[in-house]
Amino acid sequence: MSVEPGPTGDVRDSSDSRDEARSLAPAAAIPARRDVTLARGSLIALIVLAGAALLASTMLWQKLSAIQEQLARQSADAGASAIEARALAKQAQEQSRDVVARQAVLETRLNEVALQRSQLEELMQSLSLSRDENLLVDIESSLRLAQQQTQLIGSPEPLLAALRTADQRLARTPQPRLARVRAAMARDMDRIRAAGVTDVPAVLARLDQLVREVDDLPVMNAVPLRPPDAPRKPVATPSAAAAPTREQVWQRWLETVFDEARSLVRVSRIDQPDAALLAPDQAFFVRENLKLKLLNARLSLLARQIEAARSDVAAASGAVRKYFDPASRHTQAATLQLQQVQAQLRAAELPRIDESLAALAALSGGR
Repeated sequence: MSVEPGPTGDVRDSSDSRDEARSLAPAAAIPARRDVTLARGSLIALIVLAGAALLASTMLWQKLSAIQEQLARQSADAGASAIEARALAKQAQEQSRDVVARQAVLETRLNEVALQRSQLEELMQSLSLSRDENLLVDIESSLRLAQQQTQLIGSPEPLLAALRTADQRLARTPQPRLARVRAAMARDMDRIRAAGVTDVPAVLARLDQLVREVDDLPVMNAVPLRPPDAPRKPVATPSAAAAPTREQVWQRWLETVFDEARSLVRVSRIDQPDAALLAPDQAFFVRENLKLKLLNARLSLLARQIEAARSDVAAASGAVRKYFDPASRHTQAATLQLQQVQAQLRAAELPRIDESLAALAALSGGR
């Protein structure tokens, strides 16, 4: 605002106006300063609020992160728990199947046990019907078992012991009808005592010796060894220093030729055509076949198959007579041993107790 010069009164008025303006300026600046202060306070408040909001958002983010981690951990635990629960459920199903299978097996066994129990009860009832019937059945079974043992071991002692025990048990039972059974048992015991027992080890030893001697048996068409040359008659010479004459030389030469020709030709009688046509390489198989027959007889004797042993020994004896030289002392010794083995095998059959078993069967059937 311009101040124009004027009179004094005007100058005084302008100074007054300046003073008034100066007095009014602080009064106008005070509200402005107040607005600035308020703006600064508001800005600071906003900054503080923004910081607080940022801090709160940061803390909220951290909390959310922790919640997410916890949720992820819980979800992983829940997955593991679910897997474990599935495994437990599968195991429980398998166990239930096993239990069902075991229950079925137990039910089957229980049914079998019940069936066996019913059969056993029926058997006990049938056995308790009569004491005499049970005694006869027991004696018959013991006698049959003793007969099997006798056939297995080749000794009559088990059968004699069973017969004596059965006779003692029948003697303690005062029944007149059992006297017939006791008489049959007494006759069987006498027959068994009178029967000869074969010495099985001796027969086995003879068979083993025959097997070892098979290689020494000569076949019928074998060429015999050339006997040692007989001492020739000395030719008389007129003197030791004199040279042999032509006749003496021819005579010696003819004798030599005659001896060689005689050794080339062999005349013999062979009644078996198969033995005459037997080749040297086939003689080996004949000997091995003879060994097999003897070993089969040995095994049959150990198995208590007397008939099979007899047939094998008879076949071996026929092969010896057919293919081997009967004039040889080895063949004669083998033939004699085979005859002895056959004689022992004829007596190897133990007597049976058919009379006692028939008496028991008749008594059991006529009760």
